[in-house]
Amino acid sequence: MTPPDLPTLLSTRLRLRAVTEDDTAFVQDLYARPEVTEFIGTTDWVETTREQSLARIHRYRAAAGRAAGIWLVETVEGRRALGVALLKPIPRSVRLADSRAQAGLAQDTEIGWHLHPDAWGHGYAIEAARALLAHARRRGLTEVVAVTHPRNVASQRVAERIGMTHQGTTDRYYDTTCALFTLTL
Repeated sequence: MTPPDLPTLLSTRLRLRAVTEDDTAFVQDLYARPEVTEFIGTTDWVETTREQSLARIHRYRAAAGRAAGIWLVETVEGRRALGVALLKPIPRSVRLADSRAQAGLAQDTEIGWHLHPDAWGHGYAIEAARALLAHARRRGLTEVVAVTHPRNVASQRVAERIGMTHQGTTDRYYDTTCALFTLTL
């Protein structure tokens, strides 16, 4: 069942759709790869069990909202799964979360991509991100942020290719130091 607020997005080569339990084997393969998870989060991790993958899918489906969600990225032709793309509220670092909420400041929206190594180098992350940006504009968002591990040069190039501006490093999100990119829509 597709969440009602998570539309399918199409680009020339890609379909972005809600992640379902039918995608469990792909999600398990994706996040079991250290080269995929290397720059995600603050610790080394992989997810290797079906149960971990199902829990991730349920978290992804819970992220759906007015302009937010986490989509499975697949080819239009052949429907080959390539990865996931996200547009969601970004968690602030613990030391900042309460002060921003008390000040009435809106939560920032993060755009991101996690692609399978077989999909790297084909422009899929850029194409998926552009589809998400078009969706964000249609839903009235005015700005998005992307954060990467400071050594994740490939994701930084994607951010730049979709028009984002590098703002240096920040510890504002995820309780770690990240390279920050922003884009006004």
